[in-house]
Amino acid sequence: MTSQPPPPASPAGGSGGSPPQASPAGGSGGSPPQASTDPPHALIERRDHVLIVTMNRPHARNALSGEMMALMRQAWDQVDADPGIRVAVLTGAGGAFCAGADLKAMTASHPGDSFAAGMDVSVIDALLKGRRLTKPLIAAVEGPAVAGGTEILQATDIRIAGESARFGVSEARWGLFPLGGSAVRLVRQVPYTVAADLLLTGRHIRAADALAIGLIGEVVPDGQALHRALEVAGLIAANGPKAVQAILRTMRETEGMPENEAFAIESRIGMEVFMSADAKEGPRAFAEKRKPNFTGE
Repeated sequence: MTSQPPPPASPAGGSGGSPPQASPAGGSGGSPPQASTDPPHALIERRDHVLIVTMNRPHARNALSGEMMALMRQAWDQVDADPGIRVAVLTGAGGAFCAGADLKAMTASHPGDSFAAGMDVSVIDALLKGRRLTKPLIAAVEGPAVAGGTEILQATDIRIAGESARFGVSEARWGLFPLGGSAVRLVRQVPYTVAADLLLTGRHIRAADALAIGLIGEVVPDGQALHRALEVAGLIAANGPKAVQAILRTMRETEGMPENEAFAIESRIGMEVFMSADAKEGPRAFAEKRKPNFTGE
């Protein structure tokens, strides 16, 4: 989850586009620590059926903090709990996605010192390690998405990046381990030898290379990642939410299964969709040449 020490960065609103301005979300993730003068370390904004989560420490290239991770966990709880939210977007403020953990802060308080007490890191809600959302999650990446930034990227479903975006898992370079899940997830998402190269060397790659190996799905001009992500989110939000969530659930529950075993799960989930009110509304809207009014029921 770590990265190189972050250099100074410009204030929010750089090449990542203007970040959404919103208050922290409430939820069941616990009360995050709140600074008296600093802005919240994550911004949560609801736009119709889309929830936008913006990592908001631009001066540190959005390096992870305790407050940021608490707010992100609350946002994921909100995504899962609120039926009105159909898709989520994750981005970063100030022209950066996320530079991982803050190595400078780690010299003062090293997380390894607490592991001997039996701390369980097999599930890290904020980074969606050991947890998968019930709704689609789109990543809008500008600038560095390294260490923890690449780790949480692997938990997203659709990934769009500006052409100057940079990716990598740097932990081994600093004698650390990528506890955000990359040693398990990356080899399942890109070819084995490519994953081994990135994990063991700690080197970084640009957006074009990330696209070529399948780590991301689309490259756009710098500054357009969030705009494009919101376009895609709008397309998903306009679809039947019950169908979208069922497709996502099927993709996840059948991962790695033999085909015939997977079909048994797929058919059960799919039949539930066909018996829904939305499955009647869609064909009716098509016949009447109008936009469907999906309710998720």
